[in-house]
Amino acid sequence: MCGIVGYIGSQQASQIIIDGLRRLEYRGYDSAGICTFDGGAVQIHRAEGKLINLENILRETPATGTRGIGHTRWATHGRPSEINAHPHRAGNIVVVHNGIIENYLKLKARLQSAGHTFSSETDTEIIAHLVEEHFRACNDFEAAVRLALAEVEGAYAVAILCSDEPDTLIAAKLGSPLVVGQGVGEYFVASDIPAMLSHTREMIFLEDGEMVVFTEQEMRFTDLSGVSLAKQSKTITWSPLMAEKGGYKHFMLKEIYEQPRAIADTIAGRLQSEEGDIYLEDLGLDDPQLQKLEKIFIIACGTSWHAGLVAKFYLEKLARIPVEIDIASEFRYRDPIVDDSCLTILISQSGETADTLAGLREAKGKGSKTLCVCNVVDSSISRESDGVIYTHAGPEIGVASTKAFTTQLVALYQLALKLGRVRGKLSAEQCREQVEALLTLPRKLEEALELDEHIKAISRDFMNARDFLYLGRGNQYPIALEGALKLKEISYIHAEGYPAGEMKHGPIALIDENLPVVVLVPRNATYDKVVSNMEEVRARGGKVIAVVSGEEIDLIDKVDALIRVPEISDDLMPILTSVPMQLLAYHIAVFKGTDVDQPRNLAKSVTVE
Repeated sequence: MCGIVGYIGSQQASQIIIDGLRRLEYRGYDSAGICTFDGGAVQIHRAEGKLINLENILRETPATGTRGIGHTRWATHGRPSEINAHPHRAGNIVVVHNGIIENYLKLKARLQSAGHTFSSETDTEIIAHLVEEHFRACNDFEAAVRLALAEVEGAYAVAILCSDEPDTLIAAKLGSPLVVGQGVGEYFVASDIPAMLSHTREMIFLEDGEMVVFTEQEMRFTDLSGVSLAKQSKTITWSPLMAEKGGYKHFMLKEIYEQPRAIADTIAGRLQSEEGDIYLEDLGLDDPQLQKLEKIFIIACGTSWHAGLVAKFYLEKLARIPVEIDIASEFRYRDPIVDDSCLTILISQSGETADTLAGLREAKGKGSKTLCVCNVVDSSISRESDGVIYTHAGPEIGVASTKAFTTQLVALYQLALKLGRVRGKLSAEQCREQVEALLTLPRKLEEALELDEHIKAISRDFMNARDFLYLGRGNQYPIALEGALKLKEISYIHAEGYPAGEMKHGPIALIDENLPVVVLVPRNATYDKVVSNMEEVRARGGKVIAVVSGEEIDLIDKVDALIRVPEISDDLMPILTSVPMQLLAYHIAVFKGTDVDQPRNLAKSVTVE
């Protein structure tokens, strides 16, 4: 998502910052801005749209000074606009920020009651006002930043300047990445390595709860309580292309590993734990409209359709509303019975998928309310829908979707909880329990990613298979479909996903000693039945790769390979079991030598029917 670049040294800061922001363009953004100091004078320039718009402004009105901060923003709070672009200023304080401040509404109300006036719709401006308030009280920039950040709940990476202390730049992080670059007589800070790599290869990685204070003479590291820290630099040896990939061999692997962060971003600001409620700011439907809904249609293609299949389980269980799901290319050709009592949900990573857009227009033409789940701000589908739930996956470069899929599942789960509360099907306490489980998900995903080397070894054993079968029941059946699709997309191995109970109705004829069968068998209500289906595979000589949950030991002697994901609620388990599906496909494709990021015949966004 957003990009941060900061500089303090003896060179003109503006070009260094702009060059750094350009190297972060792959992250995606909808506005950009820069602040530089020249003899204490604050110069702020901002522009909506691409970086070239900001550069055009700077050609007309140059930004001078040897220290500064810059930012590319992807809208979360507040629409894409110049006024919402970073940096944000309050008095003598200027801030750029990545992340989401969860308690910004409460903080904003307090600050407004104390006389603060806000000029943007963002949560970021809160930080500038908090620092300014504390600076007025203590006249100590460093202390004011610590006091302000102590009040903030959520995730942030910040870089902050103060016109009263123009020789100082402060940066800190909690939950969002931030890297320090050490040059000769100059220092850099950025949200990712590529922004600084042309200036220095000596990098220091900030951990959560850490802060760095720069002057031209030194940089000091502390925790947020002021205790000094000793930090060691690392020499980065990446090529520029490797730097864009964060050191990963492929964008797909990078994006698989970004899922804990992407899901944390998609959760941030939406969960109201104390109230037992969900806040979806761009839903476009008020509570009375949600209460009157009689039916939901879901329209999507490919991986997004698989997310919709899982969402059917969520919505029918938690909101108790009937759901039909259609492949988008089929929806309008069956003359669906849709009217103003229905909600049609469109799921699309890009927001430009032609078949999904056609389905949206068909549903709207019949009077249905429409809501999209999308990763791209201001895309065609998001503009034409009545409401939108944005996933905050950030740009997904690999054609085979990974983090876009799991963030879609999280967004759709949040919608189901919201509908359940509004329609009186979930109590506040029941919703709180679901929210608490959801908050553990990023950490559980990190644990699942620790299986990478184990899955790589399994992949080596099965890379030469010509066919794969994937089996699951209940909400794991869509993950079986998704696992098979991933393998087909990037390894070119034929693979099929089936409901495990349907195996006896045809696919069992294919099973022999040459067919690997991936069985999704977490401990849930269908566990015993899936185990029976797995035994049928084994009885016919099939090779079984079982994905289980927790410390499952009953199956060790009954399978050829066992993958254990962490335990979590059954509703959220499809998100965790998606990770081994992605890693298995990825490693098999790498072993086979295919083009993982750009597989043949496929495009990232299908914009023709």
